[in-house]
Formats: sequence, structure tokens, C-alpha cells
Amino acid sequence: MSSDAPDEFEPGSGIAATVENARIEQEMEQSYIDYAMSVIAGRALPDVRDGLKPVHRRILYAMHEAGVTPRTSHRKSSSIVGETMGDYHPHGDSAIYDALARMAQDFSMRYPLVDGQGNFGSIDGDPPAAMRYTEARMDSITQELLADIDKDTVDFQPNYDDRKREPSVLPASFPNLLVNGSSGIAVGMSTNIPPHNLGEVIDATVHLIHNPDCTVEDLMEHVKGPDFPTGANIVGRNAVHKAYKTGRGRVRVRAEFEVEDDDRIVITELPYQTNKARLIERIADNVNEGKIEGIRDLRDESDRDGIRVVVELKRGANAEVVKNQLLEHHLESTFGVINLALVDGQPRVLTLKETLAEYLDHRRTVVRRRSEYELAEAEDRAHILEGRLTALDNIDAVVETIRNSESRDDAKAALRGEQVAEVDGEPLPTFEFSEDQADHIVAMQLGSLTSMEAAEIQSEYEDVQARIDRLNEILSDTSELDAVIEEELLDIKDQYADERRTSFIEDTGNVTHEDLIAEEDTVVVVTEEDYIKRMSLDRFRAQRRGGKGIIGTELKEGDRVSSVFVASTHDYLLYFTNHGQVYQLKTYQIPEMSRTARGKSAVNLLDLDDGEEITAVVNCTDIEDETDKFLTMVTREGYIKRTSVDNFQNILSTGIIATTLDEGDELEDVEVTDGERDLILATREGMSIRFHEDEVRPMGRSARGVRGIKLEGDDTVAGVAAVDEEIHNWVLTVTKNGYGKRTDIENYRPQSRNGKGLIDIKTNERNGPVCAMETVGYGDHLFVMSSDGQIVRTPVEDVSTVGRNTMGVIVMDLDAGDAVASVDVYNEERSTAVDADADADAEADDDAETDGEADTVELEEIDEDDVGDITTEGLEDGELGAE
Repeated sequence: MSSDAPDEFEPGSGIAATVENARIEQEMEQSYIDYAMSVIAGRALPDVRDGLKPVHRRILYAMHEAGVTPRTSHRKSSSIVGETMGDYHPHGDSAIYDALARMAQDFSMRYPLVDGQGNFGSIDGDPPAAMRYTEARMDSITQELLADIDKDTVDFQPNYDDRKREPSVLPASFPNLLVNGSSGIAVGMSTNIPPHNLGEVIDATVHLIHNPDCTVEDLMEHVKGPDFPTGANIVGRNAVHKAYKTGRGRVRVRAEFEVEDDDRIVITELPYQTNKARLIERIADNVNEGKIEGIRDLRDESDRDGIRVVVELKRGANAEVVKNQLLEHHLESTFGVINLALVDGQPRVLTLKETLAEYLDHRRTVVRRRSEYELAEAEDRAHILEGRLTALDNIDAVVETIRNSESRDDAKAALRGEQVAEVDGEPLPTFEFSEDQADHIVAMQLGSLTSMEAAEIQSEYEDVQARIDRLNEILSDTSELDAVIEEELLDIKDQYADERRTSFIEDTGNVTHEDLIAEEDTVVVVTEEDYIKRMSLDRFRAQRRGGKGIIGTELKEGDRVSSVFVASTHDYLLYFTNHGQVYQLKTYQIPEMSRTARGKSAVNLLDLDDGEEITAVVNCTDIEDETDKFLTMVTREGYIKRTSVDNFQNILSTGIIATTLDEGDELEDVEVTDGERDLILATREGMSIRFHEDEVRPMGRSARGVRGIKLEGDDTVAGVAAVDEEIHNWVLTVTKNGYGKRTDIENYRPQSRNGKGLIDIKTNERNGPVCAMETVGYGDHLFVMSSDGQIVRTPVEDVSTVGRNTMGVIVMDLDAGDAVASVDVYNEERSTAVDADADADAEADDDAETDGEADTVELEEIDEDDVGDITTEGLEDGELGAE
């Protein structure tokens, strides 16, 4: 058996000579790059020149070739898809039809390129009807993309099977990439270009023609921002500016809506590419899940005239809060701008100026090639007209030459001067017409020999010659070329431009959790075991003094209320503790609960140590944007200090030191002052001292302070109040056993710091030690809460106005074993005018009270220098006096 194989293998010979070694990682890398570039250039990214992907370009060119123009009847979509797929785009009919349908959707395209007839989908996410049911044709503006395509303005390339040729780009008489935008996902990159207003983009292009060195900011004077087909609002301009300057940005788009009659929210415009039906479904789901509260009904009343989604609110619902909830979850979206397009076949991220500059370069090429094409045609026509005019000038000789020629070809040859015609042996005049001229002269009809026809030929020749001169001018002068581009752009603007649909609104920041909370005044309760909660202030109506009040909180066994205060849900509060620490918390972060609820452990909100209790609360709205205010703090042992609010700007979640305390001392109270106030310190045994705050120099947070009042025996400080004589009329003192009184501020004469002070209230076993002292004015309401959780709200005018050295009247009727735990003052509406009869009316009301409380008896006038010598020995209840 014989074999053709060599007896011995020779490396590098035979078939082995054609084999090349390659590293697999390099081969895979190069193959993937080739595939990626094929996807990028041939499928996913638009061309910067005409703003179209290949599939869109092929659809429009197939319609152009088939004569499906705006002036013809609609053609079945299946026919257009079939011709596109058969001749230019063999990638499946569904992909082609999807692209065709999108170009017909007025909610997807700012200026639709296809005029559709039938169901091409909806903003509710409904898909288009099958292609056999819909019809389409070019829209009017599409002609501007294809204009002059037959004048050698763009390059053509073979189609997929070399049977036909297709354009590699369209002439594009307007910057379609910006006008209609584009989106697509390639391999390793994506593009997302928003649509814009045609008039604005053309104005910017014209500006760039005249000012090639202009900046993006200059162009933004014309292009305000994206202009979405669905309208809505762009929030702020910074993101738009960044997108135009870098090619990338994140633009926030907010729905257009309004609150009608405070009981409904009507949505009339949606962010771009928002599915309306899905949006309504998600809102309904959130309402059912309790994520959005206050919505009673949800209706879609949209029709062909526009979008109208009605959100009906429940009675009493806060429309502002519901609006913010809808904004946070549904009515605002982000459009991520990625201005990526193909430039010379390569993907590039472009700025606004670069995008327009690339388009202008393309348009200059198109107009130049068109002018060259038209110039060649005009010169050919002028050449023919010159021959005809020459023939008319020598008509007799030309006619004789043609008549005496044996054939048409001989006549043409004679006219070209290639042979001589004779008549009776005599040669006729010779001519030197070109071949084209001779062809036209031989084909001339006798009717063209009339003088009128001759004049028309002369006129046409002059027009053609003028056209030639103009085209030569355009081709030789770039400014004339740009003038043509500008003129054509402005003509398109006049014909197709419309008003902006998308507006700009001020960027007030993202919707925060605070925006989702109704702003209302609340009552906050804190217990000794650090349970905390808030309740709506509306749950506590004002009562006359002396009542028991209503339940304010349930308490754990052994627990007692330590403090109560009133604050708005949107207020930032500073919480000062007995250990000298300060914490910061928003009121709405405190859980809202019913009056009978215990509350939530404060350790979940504030990092309190064992035995640490909240003793004072300061509302940050009182010190917001104020650099000349102070936090004035007093301790139980009588120390006082002032610290600038600047030292409390950055409070950690674990709190910071507000003041240093001596061993056994505790922070008792904090007041906001401005350096111009008098301060009044009160002690538990009824003493008080008034002095100007400038007697206490400003100190740092770590300072202990200076002595504010000299305490006798086991007495301790109960609180501090600042005097604002414009709004404060009285000093209000409340004791542990529920007694209280008002005293005119004038009765507290200023002294020097660190004195014994004056008597503020007479204390004994009946009314108990002082619990709180506040400066109050007209319209103030007093909130008193007992240790057992009862709470009473009383206008301060209901509390009698008496002298300093009295016991007061019953403010709160306490059960046995109960005591006042905390007092806060809330100003409902402070009057600017002082009612001259207010005191008399208040005293008359007190005299009319017959609830069993002790009547108030004023002491005789006391020499204030003898203060401290007053005793209560031997006094019976209701018989107050002075020795």
C-alpha cells in the first residue's frame, strides 16, 4: 500500500507552513473587541451627524426609495418593514417594527419622524398593534433629514448582499441628535441623550457659526436645557450645565401637578419615559401598604387632550405632606445624560459645543458637495444653452446643414465640424458644437425657432449663469457657505419650531424625610426611666385652672414623668441633661403615640447614661442663623454660665459636654439669651434674684460657671428665665403641689449677681417647693404635667396676678401622692396690645372660682431689704401673712 505522506516530517513545510501560533487570551481579546466595535458602530450608538442608528436610517431611506412621503397616502407598516428588512436591514422584523413604532410616538420623540396611523402604543406602556394593522409614512420634518440625498451629498455603501447601495449617513438639515435625542446600550458603554427644542438648538447652531470660539455657557443662553415631549419640570440648572459641559450629568425631572381646593392633587405632566399606568398602580400599592397616607381615591382622567391623574385626599389630610410623599416615591425621576455618539466611526462623549461643531462640519460637507453637484449640472445646462443660442444666431446655416445631411448622425457630425455639408457642390459653413450641443440642436423643434422661445432660452441662460456665479461664490468663500447653512436652518426653524414644553423650577433639594412629616405643634413627654413620645397639641384643649386635666401618658410601674415641653415636628431640639451633656434630635424623630401609650425608650434615640435625665430643652429655631446669642445654663447648686451658640454647631450622636459640674451638682435649666436680657433665677424654697446677663461673662463649654445666687441651707435652684420686657409681663411660678401665681415683673428689682435675692413665692407644706418659674405674656398657655402622667393646659391669664410673697392658687388639682413634674409655656398667639382690663378680668375670674381651692391673700407691703426674715410659723391654710 503506497502513501503520499513524506517519509519524514519536516517542520515548517506543507500545511504546517500556514499555521501560526497565537496566545488564546490575545485572540479572545481581539475577537471581543471586533465584536464590540461591530455592535457599537452597527447597532447601538447614533451617528453624531444625523443622530440616527443604522436601523432608523435604513427605515427612513427605504421609505424614501419607496416614495412613502408626507404627500402620499399611508403605507402598511408590514410593507415598510418588509422592504427595509429585505433590502437593507436583515436583523428581524420585530426589531425594525419596534424602531418604526418609536419614531411615530409623540411621547417618545420630541419631533416624530414617522406619521403613524393606528395604535403605535401609549404612555401607559401599551405595545403597538401588530404591523399588519398599522400604517405609516414620513412625517414632514423627516424630509429635512433626507433633503438633497440624491445630489451626491453623502457617501453610499453596498447593502448587506451588494444588490443595492445605502447611505452611510443622511444629509440632515437640522441637528437631529440633540433635537430628538437617542438612547442605546452597546458593549461596555451606553448612550442617553435627551431631546431638545428645535428652535433653541438651531439658535445655538447659528450662534456657533458666528462665534466659533464661544463657550458652553454662551450656547446655554440659547439651549436652556432638555425639552421632553411629555413636558414636566427640570429641577435646577446645575446638572444641566454639567451635562452640557462634560457630556455627562444627572438631571432631575419632576411631574407637573397642582393642589386643587386643598382636597385633591391633579397631575398633568409626567417625567420623560414614565409609564403612567404603572405609576398609578405603584401609588395605589403604597397607599394600601400604608407607605403613603391621606389618599382617599385615585383616578386616571386622561384623554387625547392630555394627562390628568386625580389624587383625592382624605378629609383633614395635609396636602403638602401627601405631595412630598408622592414626590419622594413617584413624581420625580432622574434622567442620566450620557452624550455618547459616533464620531468618524468611533464612540466619543461630547460636550454641547462639540456636538454642534461636529454637526456643523457635517453640514458644511453636505452643502459643499451639493453645491459642487449643482454647479456641475448648471455648467452642463449652460453649455447646452450656449449651443442653442449659437444655433439660433446661425439658424439658416444650421437648418441647411441638417437638411442636406444624409442622416441624423451625419447632421450631428456636420454640426461638430467633423464633415462638411454641401449644397449644389458648394460647401456650407462649418460649426464646432460639442457632442451634447449637437444632440440638442438636432432634437430642437421648429417651435423653438420663434422669437419668444429664443428670448426664453436667453433668459434661462442668464439665470443659469447667475446660478453658476453664486455656486462658485459659495464654494470659494466659507462665510458664504455658512450663510447658506444658516439660512436653511432658520427656514426649518420658522416651519417646525414650537414652544418649550419642559419648564425649569428652583432646586430646593431632594425631598427629605422631614418633608413627609406634617408640620404641627406637639407635646413631648419624657419619664424618669427615659421613656419618650410625642402627641399632637390639638389633643389638649385649654381648660380653666384648677382642673385635674387629662391623661398624658401611661407609666411603667415605679416610673414618673420628668419633663414635658411643646415643639413643632420640624424643630431641631437641643436636649440638656442633668449630667451636663447636650444632645440634638428632630422632634419628628420622637415616635408619635396616643395619650395612653407609654412611649419609646429614649436610649434608642439619645445615648443617655444610667441616671441621666433630660432637664431642659432648647429649640434650635430660637438660635438659627444667630451668632450673637448665648445658651445660659444654671445648676442646682446655683452656678450660672453663658456660652455662645457657636459652640453647639456640631453635636455628635453621642452628645457633647455642655458644662462642667462639681461633684453632686446637676444641670437644672437652660435659657436662650442675646446679651441684652435680665435673668431671674428661682430656688425651690421660693427665693429669686434678678440681674443683667452681662454680669456673667461668656465662657466655653467646659467651664463650670460662676455663682448666680447665694443659697441658704439645703435650698437648690429650680430654674432660670430671661426677661424680654416687650413680650413678658409677669413672672409665673408653679410649685410641686400644683399651686401657681403671676407676679408683675416690675416687682423683681434688679440686683447684683450672687446675692440672696428676694422672695418669689411663699412655700410650705401646702403648696410645696417651687417646680418651675417662667416669664410669660399675653396669649401664653401653661402646660403642667404631673409625675403620674396627668396633663393640663391653661391660659396664663387664668392664673391670678398677685404679689411676690404669696402662696398662689391651685393650677392643677392633683391626686394624693402625685406632684407636678414639669412645666412648659406655649405661645398660641401673643397680642401686640396690652389689654388694660386684663388684670381686673383675671382677678374677677379668680374670685368667681369656687372649686374649693384656697383664696389668695396678698401680704402686706414688705420692705425688700428685710427679705428672708419672713416666716410661715403659726399660719393656717388660707391665712397668709407676714411678721
